[in-house]
Amino acid sequence: MTINQIVRNTVERLKAEGKVWTPEWYTEAFCAEAKKAGIVVEECKGADRFTSLLDKKTQEEVKQYRVRTTAELIRFLISKLGRLNPNEASMLLEMLISLVRVMAQSIDVLHNPEASALAKKTISILETQGGKTQIELLKQAWENFASIYDDGFLMKLSPYGKIDRLNLKKTVEGLSVEVVPSPTNDFTKFSSLLMLGLSPSIAPQMNDELVALTQKVHDNPEYISDMSFEQEIKMAIAMRISLDKKSVNDMLRVLDELLGKLSVQLIDLIEKSDVSSSEIKEIKKDLEGLGQDKAGDFKTAHKKLYTIATALEEKVEVLSKELKSHNDKVIQMGTKIASLEEELAEATHASREDFLTKLYNKRALEEFMVLKEADYERYGRNYCIAMFDLDHFKKVNDTYGHEAGDAVLKAFAQILKDQGRSNDIIGRYGGEEFLVILGDTDIEGAKRFANKVREHVQEARFMYQEERIAVSVSIGIAPRALYSSLGTTIVGADEKLYEAKKKGRNRVEPA
Repeated sequence: MTINQIVRNTVERLKAEGKVWTPEWYTEAFCAEAKKAGIVVEECKGADRFTSLLDKKTQEEVKQYRVRTTAELIRFLISKLGRLNPNEASMLLEMLISLVRVMAQSIDVLHNPEASALAKKTISILETQGGKTQIELLKQAWENFASIYDDGFLMKLSPYGKIDRLNLKKTVEGLSVEVVPSPTNDFTKFSSLLMLGLSPSIAPQMNDELVALTQKVHDNPEYISDMSFEQEIKMAIAMRISLDKKSVNDMLRVLDELLGKLSVQLIDLIEKSDVSSSEIKEIKKDLEGLGQDKAGDFKTAHKKLYTIATALEEKVEVLSKELKSHNDKVIQMGTKIASLEEELAEATHASREDFLTKLYNKRALEEFMVLKEADYERYGRNYCIAMFDLDHFKKVNDTYGHEAGDAVLKAFAQILKDQGRSNDIIGRYGGEEFLVILGDTDIEGAKRFANKVREHVQEARFMYQEERIAVSVSIGIAPRALYSSLGTTIVGADEKLYEAKKKGRNRVEPA
C-alpha cells in the first residue's frame, strides 16, 4: 500500500467518525491507518521517540501520566520544570559537596597512604569542579579501595594484646611488649659465624687478606668491638663478593664456549644426517677435553653435558637408520597426500555448489541453516527464511525448451545475488525453488527484500533467442522467532509459499 492510499483512507476515516480536521485528529487517524497497512512512520511513534532519553524516574512519571503524543510530553516537561525550586536544589548540592569535602579531609589524616591519596584527589576534584568522567573514575577508585582493603596485618599484633578492628587507637594502647635486657657481650660464637660468612661460597679459596682477617678474629674475638673493625669487615665483604663473581664469570665463560660448540655441531649434525654418529663422537671428545681443571659444581655441570652428548649419540644412530629406510616411503606418501588434497578440495567445492546457477545447493543451505540455528539458540540472533518459486515454470520449459528454462534460472539467480546483502546466504533448493537465509533480519526487513526481488523479476526482460519470456515469482517468508524449531520454520516458509500460489501468484506472503 502506498502513502497516497493511506492518506485517502485517513480522509475516509475522519469522515466516517465525524471528527473535525484538526492536526491532532488527522495525525491520530493517519498513524492508525499506517499501522494497519504495516508501514512504520517515525513521526507516529509520538512521545516514545524521546522518553528513552530521560532518566528512569522521569520515565516512570511519563508512564504514570499516560503521555502519548509529543505535544503532551512537551507540556508535561514544562510543568515539571515549573515545579522545580532552583534555590533549594542548589543549596542541597552545595551541602552535599561540603559534606564530601569534610569526609575526604577526615580520611586524609588517617594512617593509610592509599586512602589519603584518594582523599586528596577527591578534594582536588571538588575544588576544580571536575566533570562527569572525572567523578565516575574517582567513584570507581573508591569502590576498588573498599573491595581490596585488608586489615589482616593487625593480627600480627595479636601475640601482644587484644585486637580491636574497629578502634586502632584502643588496639595500640592495649599492646604489652616486654623488653628483654641484653646479655653481656660474648663475641666468641659471633666470631665463629663471622669467619664462616667471610668464606667464599663459590670461589675455591680465600685470598691472603681474607685469611689474615679471619685469623685475627679467631685469635682475638674482642677485636670485633674495635672501632677499626667496621672498615675492615666492609673491605672483607667486598673482597668475598669479588672472588665469587670472578669464579662465576670463569665458569660461565667456559660453559658458553662449551654450549656454543655443542649447538654449532648439532646444527651441522642435522644438516649432514649421513655422518651424524661421527659428529656426535667429536662433540664427546670436545666435552672430555674441556674443564678438566675446574672445581666442584662446574665438574657436575660438565658431567651432565657429557651424559647428554652420549644419549644424543645413541638416539641419532637409531634415527639415522630409520630415516634412511623410510625416506622413499615418506616422499611417496607426500606426493599422494598432495594429490588427495587437491581432489578433496575440488569435491568439497562441487558438493556445495549448484552446477547451473553457481549458487549454494540444498546440502550447503542445510549446513548454513544449522549454523544459523546454533547462533539463534546461543545468542538469540533472529533470522528469516525466504522461499522463492518461479510461477508457471513448467510452462516456460514446455513452450521454449529446457535451454530457455536454464537461462531463466541463471538470470533469476543473478537477480537474487544482486539484491542480497553480503551476509545473506542464497541457494537453489531444487528445481525452480530458491531459498535465502536472511541473518539478523526481522519480518519487515525480509518483506522489503522479497518485494524488491519480486518487482525486479516482474520488470526484468528475460530474453531467449530474441524473444522475451514473461516471468513472475511467489515468495513465502518465515521468521525463526515465530516457530519452535528450525524444521518448523522451513515448513512454515514452504506453507507461506504455497499460500502465495493459492492467492494468485506473483506476491509475497509473510508468516
